[in-house]
Amino acid sequence: MDFIRKFNVASTGMEAQSRRLRVISENIANADTPGFQRKVLTFQEAHREGGVRVSGLTLDQTPLPRVYDPSHPMADAEGYYEGSNVSLVIEVADAREAQRSYEANLRMFDQARQMASALLDLIKR
Repeated sequence: MDFIRKFNVASTGMEAQSRRLRVISENIANADTPGFQRKVLTFQEAHREGGVRVSGLTLDQTPLPRVYDPSHPMADAEGYYEGSNVSLVIEVADAREAQRSYEANLRMFDQARQMASALLDLIKR
């Protein structure tokens, strides 16, 4: 595998995990927003150039919970409104996973850079 491809694999992984963290942050920020559906990124292998790419953004189809609060402005005649299907436990776990994946890709990028630098030093001799 050539160095350019290694850099591409690592950088696309970091970009994908960065985008994933942004979506997770948005989910956490809207955890208490009535009617908000959790967003999830999907990834796909980038065959030609290597690495990964974001293939889409989907909404979690888990049913929205019905929250009883007759004083809420969005409550229906029975006193219920639709809450959010965001689970903070799942979002925090996903954020940790994305952070660790980002760090692994960063280490891979740095290792490829060090190898390329060592190769250039050998060529200079």
